[in-house]
Amino acid sequence: MNAINDAFLSGADSSVLRLITAGSVDDGKSTLIGRLLFDSKGVFADQLDAISRAKHQRVAAGTLDLSLLTDGLEAEREQGITIDVAYRYFATPQRKFIIADAPGHEQYTRNMVTGASTADIALILIDATRASDGTLLTQTKRHSTIAKLLGLRHIVVAVNKMDLVDWDEAIFERIRSAYTELARRLDIAHFDILPLSALSGDNVVTASDNTPWYDGPPLLTLLEGLDVSRDPHDTPLRFPVQWVARHGGDRIDDFRGYAGRLASGVLRVGDDVLVQPAGTPARVTAISIGEQSLSTAVAGDAVTVVLDRDVDVSRGDVLVHADAPARVDRQFEAELCWLDNRPLNLSRKYLLKHGTRLTSARVQAVHTRRDVHELQSVPSAEPLGMNDIGRVTLQTRESLAVDGYADVPANGAFILIDEATHQTAAAGMLL
Repeated sequence: MNAINDAFLSGADSSVLRLITAGSVDDGKSTLIGRLLFDSKGVFADQLDAISRAKHQRVAAGTLDLSLLTDGLEAEREQGITIDVAYRYFATPQRKFIIADAPGHEQYTRNMVTGASTADIALILIDATRASDGTLLTQTKRHSTIAKLLGLRHIVVAVNKMDLVDWDEAIFERIRSAYTELARRLDIAHFDILPLSALSGDNVVTASDNTPWYDGPPLLTLLEGLDVSRDPHDTPLRFPVQWVARHGGDRIDDFRGYAGRLASGVLRVGDDVLVQPAGTPARVTAISIGEQSLSTAVAGDAVTVVLDRDVDVSRGDVLVHADAPARVDRQFEAELCWLDNRPLNLSRKYLLKHGTRLTSARVQAVHTRRDVHELQSVPSAEPLGMNDIGRVTLQTRESLAVDGYADVPANGAFILIDEATHQTAAAGMLL
């Protein structure tokens, strides 16, 4: 991350909310983000000048096309669609935001998975003109399913383009009812839903006079108030070793430390730990960030750890508390979101990236596939194709120290990589 982004994230006066926008093509995701940036004074004058002179405009003359603030690729502006995930940063006095604008087209669902993997919440847009009868589009169902699978802590549903249906309360209520049923079937415990118009700004930053029947807050106020904090004490310690630091190897008192980023939990000097997957015991004698010594490190901290004895530790190993080890195995069941154009081939090996460890793996069997229309898993032994989500059994060449994704997301996620093309083939969540 560059220096500007580091400075953006370093402030301690307000929390950072990471959110991803999702929905179908032309639901207005890019325009909504542009509106948030514009109305919260998060756009520079030269940016406004640049989009006012852009040759690919999709709005009436004299109106700023705010979608161009996120659709930066020439192909995106020509076609009027989002292709890649665009990240934008802005802040209010209450909170800092990192917004990922994900593509809505089914072809680019894999980009939505990538953006959602680091998000706290999903902002799912629904076009009121296309769902006026209460029928939700397939991409709305697919993106909601992915948000649930990835364990996003909150979902906000924005019913956009309400100005095009004359702010009809009955249409909003039909859409609310349909999404409530979708949430029930996906086991989404809670969501917020609100009517708005990204183009005109109604209910985006300020409340709209066009919705006297809506008594909730506008979108920005809602986002500022969401609590997505996690107590690191609620999850077990998982410290994937990224590299081994050695200094003065020719001396008897040489330095040996293990550097990495705490994926979850809390680590203290004096803790008894295991080096997994081998299971070798040791005790933590020092923790440092650069030249600064710490007594405690928490999830998210990038630190160097010193142990009380020389043990065999290398990149890919995981330090865990001795009384809360991870599962060590070579065979696992997982949910796979298949991202590659080439379908899954059960006879091929793939590279599996889990934490800091890279090993080879083979998908032994496909058990079920999620039907995004029926919103349930159906038995299927057919290979997964692009955008399919299925439950599979994997076997790895080496033992891995893992957790279920629902318990420790940071240690329960992995990706599969095509050995030949080096393309990311699938994102996986261990069960």
